[in-house]
Amino acid sequence: MITPDDKDWTWVLSRPCPGCGFDASACPTHEVAALVRQNARTWNRLLDGGVIKAGRPDPSAWSSLEYACHVRDVYARFDHRIALMLAEDDPLFPNWDQDATAVAERYDDQVPASVVAALATGAAAMAQRLEGLTAAQWQRPGRRSDGSIFTVATIARYMIHDPIHHVWDVTRLVV
Repeated sequence: MITPDDKDWTWVLSRPCPGCGFDASACPTHEVAALVRQNARTWNRLLDGGVIKAGRPDPSAWSSLEYACHVRDVYARFDHRIALMLAEDDPLFPNWDQDATAVAERYDDQVPASVVAALATGAAAMAQRLEGLTAAQWQRPGRRSDGSIFTVATIARYMIHDPIHHVWDVTRLVV
């Protein structure tokens, strides 16, 4: 049984992640789009190498396929959130229970090639949106349902940690 992740990961905006090593606090905002594209290429390499597959390494950890599904959904969800931030004044984002989504969407029963293709499509859309932003748009605000306040710049840097961290999760499982 997977223990639901109820940690507040916003701390990644102020210090390096001790797990994956990514430092969102030192990441220039204008580099996030390139990191998104690089991350999608990494997921494609993992798929080509046979790493993305169903089957949990143990009952308490997601499979590499579940991580890929989650990253696909991260790109879609955060692209939508940034679109809201650009279109509305200080939107409030509904809560997203990633663990409930994994169960409801049957992440571990999906087709790895389809998942990674959708991940790449979502990453490309996210990168394109970020590359087209003006200086003023990077400062537009939005809020999470738990009260965390973001600008487009901070939510982009917060978001990119997740896909990078999950590549680390998946590759450390491969021995």
